Amino acid sequence: MSEFTDYAPVADAQAAVRDLVDPVTETERLPLAAADGRVLAEEVAAPRAVPHYERAAMDGYAVRAEDVVDASDRSPVRLSVGDEVGAGRAVRVDTGEPVPEGADSVLVVEATERVEGELTAFESVAPGENVAPVGEDVEAGTTLFEAGHRLRPADLGLLKAVGAAHAAVYRRPEVVLIPTGEEIVESDPDPGQVIATNGLTVSRYVERWGGDAAVADIVPDEDDELEGALSDAVAEADVVATLGGTAVGERDRVPGVIGDLGEVSFHGVGLRPGHPVGAAEVDGTPVLMLPGYPVGCLVGAMALLRPAVAAAGRLPETNPPTTEAELTRKIASEPGMRTYARVSLDGGEGSDASRSSSERRSDGDTATPTRSRGSGVLSSVTEADGWVVVPESVEGVPAGETVPVEHWDGWPQAEYGGEDP
Repeated sequence: MSEFTDYAPVADAQAAVRDLVDPVTETERLPLAAADGRVLAEEVAAPRAVPHYERAAMDGYAVRAEDVVDASDRSPVRLSVGDEVGAGRAVRVDTGEPVPEGADSVLVVEATERVEGELTAFESVAPGENVAPVGEDVEAGTTLFEAGHRLRPADLGLLKAVGAAHAAVYRRPEVVLIPTGEEIVESDPDPGQVIATNGLTVSRYVERWGGDAAVADIVPDEDDELEGALSDAVAEADVVATLGGTAVGERDRVPGVIGDLGEVSFHGVGLRPGHPVGAAEVDGTPVLMLPGYPVGCLVGAMALLRPAVAAAGRLPETNPPTTEAELTRKIASEPGMRTYARVSLDGGEGSDASRSSSERRSDGDTATPTRSRGSGVLSSVTEADGWVVVPESVEGVPAGETVPVEHWDGWPQAEYGGEDP
């Protein structure tokens, strides 16, 4: 880490990334089922009321309230039952059915007794009682959602209820990921080679965060090939992220090439793991530089690429769900570095370690840091339930302290709303 002379604070780096991103402006009109999680491009008002007719709110008999005003257990009132409501006449209705003309209330079936065509009422009702008026749910012309609202499943149901079949939404931002490194291969590695995993992992998170991800072919550590791949990517994407080659070694060509093509905003962030991250602008397109080590790449993507996708897609940035837990071992950290410490959750000393992750999360009250903290140990992520984020101002967290454990898988596309982290 001494190779870097300065580290941008994480919050400053995130703000710089957001400043580099232009929100998408193109829109598309989608069927409601396909619009789940998408951001509305225009205000939506209700073209019709819900319900659009007066309906029975209970099972019973549609009546005129004045006909049963004196009804009680001691003094029941008798009515006839038929197909029309009138003086002394009632009509049988079920919940949701239109209230017949002439009726102004519904007498619940439990307050009646029927023998063939004669009905005995044991309760009175007020005008409008047990009747859902027109527009009880939504009045015609009501603004349902403003532009910029991210649609949830219940929102889609409401849109369909008022008669909408489609929604005008912003398109998802296009994100191109460029794996780099001569040692990276897709399969069958020789000694000294490693399987490319970052493209697969990060692309799946991009899709969850609301973007459309494309993974480019692996690019070797050659300036001309990196330049070609970057030029192609920035021409078609809203956000570009390189994967690997971001440090300051001889084979780390990415920062230099990007600096030649555009303007580097920062390189090196107070982030552990993942400190050799950076951001730049090339031909008007934001380019993020993520490290090649899998854990560092994942942390860098969570910290910087996620807000970039949100800004490009006009999406809200959501905080991850957390679990309060007591640390079983201390977490070491360095002042000035925001540390993401992987931990597993457990329900206590007597809990069964074979329980699933979701079971441990549901009743977890202790957090144990993973034994392996290396940036290249991907299994340390899959074995963890989340991470503890240690602020830059803190030098370690002692055992026994209660800390919030963030679940990074709590940012699927189905997450809505929330405040900036």
